[in-house]
Amino acid sequence: MKIELLDLTVQELVKDYNDDGEGGVTGYGGKLDIRPPFQREFIYNDKERNAVIDSILKGFPLNVMYWADREDDTFEIIDGQQRTISIAQYVAGDFSFNDLYFHNLTPDKKELILNYELMVYVCTGTDSEKLEWFKTINIAGKVLTNQELRNAVYAGPWLSDAKRYFSRTGCAAYKIANAFVNGSPIRQDYLETVIKWISKESIEDYMGKHQHDEDALPLWEYFQSVIDWVESTFTNTRPKFMKGVDWGSLYNAFKDSVLDAEEIEQETARLILDDDVTQKKGIYPYILTGEEKHLNIRAFTESIKQKVYEKQETICVICDDKFTIKEMEADHITPWSAGGKTNEDNCQMLCKKCNREKSAL
Repeated sequence: MKIELLDLTVQELVKDYNDDGEGGVTGYGGKLDIRPPFQREFIYNDKERNAVIDSILKGFPLNVMYWADREDDTFEIIDGQQRTISIAQYVAGDFSFNDLYFHNLTPDKKELILNYELMVYVCTGTDSEKLEWFKTINIAGKVLTNQELRNAVYAGPWLSDAKRYFSRTGCAAYKIANAFVNGSPIRQDYLETVIKWISKESIEDYMGKHQHDEDALPLWEYFQSVIDWVESTFTNTRPKFMKGVDWGSLYNAFKDSVLDAEEIEQETARLILDDDVTQKKGIYPYILTGEEKHLNIRAFTESIKQKVYEKQETICVICDDKFTIKEMEADHITPWSAGGKTNEDNCQMLCKKCNREKSAL
């Protein structure tokens, strides 16, 4: 892998600068993809944007920027997009600084800006090499999400099309799934989620296989299928509890199962009202899998344990031997799954051996 420092001035950076809105933003003579279509929107506020121009006029250094070599004589910005757009917009006359637009500046001030030297590192190498490098950059303090790092490595027509569906505020994926998916489209959370679902956690492998596909329509159709299945299976949408559930994994496992939506809704409502269920998001996987671990059933308090321990006179009710309280565990007499509550009346203290054996039955 090669990491090279590119000697670059502002004048070279903004050459042929073009902002085509949803079509993307380019510069550096048309060879730099500053913001691939539907990637992250420009998020700098006026203060942050002005600070970039102020630094240049004072000759202060800006932070290092990072580009990826696409190996077709074009590049994509990995880190530095907001600074780059701020510079290009000022030179293009899109905003003023200290009440002066770029065209209002004296010739020497214009030259100072245009000849300002930027520090840009360009990475060329295999996908895995670039990903490791970008991860290192992130550790060093560059605020990039894991999916933004992957996007830098697997840039191509497939990714650009995927971003059209998943990587813009108000995008199609957000419109149909904001009640079910955590995060922000522009920080690539939606894109990461759907690839994780369809690839069964093998995100980088999936992106590598599809990097040069012409479009991402199969990914979008899969996402729609997941959301349609969720809405038809769990008919009452409860964003507070449903947002962030691993829906893709549940869909992959149960999409072909015959499920009774009405019965599921009744059970969901019952569990939501059950105070012993402390992890309400876990209700949905529990209903399909039957695994209580998803619910994080409320444990007996230390006060209840102590009361029951003393009531039993330190004796395990199964083996009839005496133990210290540290050698015992609280157990539901009537299991929670059979309607037993986590209260004093339904608690018994068992030695650890007896409790393990009882749980294994």
